[in-house]
Amino acid sequence: MKRLYTYIREGSVLLIALALTLVTSCSFDEQVDPNRPSLEGVLTDASANQLNNLVVGVESAMRNSLAIQTTGSGTMARELYLFDADPRNTGDLLGANGSSLDNNSFYSTAPWAGRYRAIKNANILLQSVENTSAVTDAQKAGYRGFAKTIIAYELIEVLKSYNRARVDVADPENLGPILGFSDALSAVRSLLDAAQTDLSGAGSEFAFTLAGFSGFDTPSTFGQFNRAVAATAAVYAGDGNAALTALSGSYFDLNGDLTVGPKHVFSLSAGDLTNGLFKIPDNNGDQIIVHDSFINEAEAGDTRVTDKTIIRANPTSQDGLTGAYQTGLYASNISSIDMLRNEELILVYAEASILTNALGDATTALNVIRNSASLGNTTATDAAGLTTELLRQRRYSLWCENHRMFDLRRYNLSNTLPIDRAGDQIFDVLPVPLSENE
Repeated sequence: MKRLYTYIREGSVLLIALALTLVTSCSFDEQVDPNRPSLEGVLTDASANQLNNLVVGVESAMRNSLAIQTTGSGTMARELYLFDADPRNTGDLLGANGSSLDNNSFYSTAPWAGRYRAIKNANILLQSVENTSAVTDAQKAGYRGFAKTIIAYELIEVLKSYNRARVDVADPENLGPILGFSDALSAVRSLLDAAQTDLSGAGSEFAFTLAGFSGFDTPSTFGQFNRAVAATAAVYAGDGNAALTALSGSYFDLNGDLTVGPKHVFSLSAGDLTNGLFKIPDNNGDQIIVHDSFINEAEAGDTRVTDKTIIRANPTSQDGLTGAYQTGLYASNISSIDMLRNEELILVYAEASILTNALGDATTALNVIRNSASLGNTTATDAAGLTTELLRQRRYSLWCENHRMFDLRRYNLSNTLPIDRAGDQIFDVLPVPLSENE
């Protein structure tokens, strides 16, 4: 960290001609730069402003490598191709010529590092809150509830891509083991419950502001986001009853606006990030191309196809792959990206209802999604048919949002993906980075 040093003269100074200077004695006193405080300065008696800056850092880091993780998993799931200057996007990720994924390439290291940077910042916030007298106990509970919820959310994103996660990372000198999916998810669910307990004791207002959490920026409303994350974790664990209970405390609304929910926000301000999933229409050098199957297998009249994709003026090709459609998911490079919107929660409700054999409720929820896309009601009636319907609706509602690869893996359907070129492979898990190998 940057430090300032104050130069103190303890004796007299004799100025001599020819710029010869004699100083009888001197010493240096170390001071912390108030504009760039050291980690030690934050961890011990942090001010409210320093705590709030940590909150900003947590939110900012949540966006790190989001585009790389989304396009990487989307390519592996045959949702899309990323046509750019790096051949690994159309080579490694598709297993070209029998190749394997590399545990030391950007597509495996960047998503892991991005998620754990946010987790690290949240852990610093947790430690700082415990060692300060600048805020009240209720305000401390608010910081804790926020930080723990974000850690849990980020760990879920790690699990979706890597099928395992290192949960205990608070002490960088004594890291916990990398846990398998079930054990890690169990720890995540416990953390979410602990966060909800903190939020319930945080009073009516946070001591900090949140970007992208409009409508979810008080302890009670942020608690709805916490319960939404808990509901998704529960269905991923196959626990339908717990998911339904969590949804009842979230912003889930069968008849509500599908777009409601916290968002990652971007800007053109100096030092900020832009939306890496936005691509200039008809650009040839950097483009997210829609996999043909997303277009060809859509039901006639499904408005999600036209809402999320754009037909190119001319088809484009790279590395033996061709596509006529490109992403239209985001209007500009400062468009927000959803973290967890009501549309996804309705699909979580449908899945939880199938798990609990409440098939009528599942049918109702799936019809809400279908009808919103200008489709008629589902014809599925049994659990198997409704599960197929569920995965289809998740495919089209959550396209290019880092869901498809995970959905296929958890339902053992990865082997149903198409092979785009002779010699290609199907991968559904990213390798843990080489630097993390134990």
